[in-house]
Amino acid sequence: QVPLVQFGGGLVQPGGSLRLSCVASGFEFSLYTMGWYRQGPGNQRELVGDISSGGKKTYNGSVTGRFTISRDNAKNTVYLQMNSLKPEDTGVYYCNANWAQFDYWGQGAQVTVSS
Repeated sequence: QVPLVQFGGGLVQPGGSLRLSCVASGFEFSLYTMGWYRQGPGNQRELVGDISSGGKKTYNGSVTGRFTISRDNAKNTVYLQMNSLKPEDTGVYYCNANWAQFDYWGQGAQVTVSS
């Protein structure tokens, strides 16, 4: 059983929108902080933002006001809504689940912002 399975991604023009989703299974989703990370070409993986078990959200300053993280504990799913996308948002996006010593990663999804 794969703990995190991602959906979404693809090619979008600058200024466009995409939504990523990540479905969890096999662990107590509601306990975990859920995060989204990305890795651009030639860059290290960086935190895009996360949402705690209590719903507190934090964002990388480069995406504040454009990206929104949300979670649906009933569906064991976390979302990343990305608006006003820029070419520099291009990269592979990963979801992450973290609680205590447990840490899981999704398979990654390519997001390409280009005209």
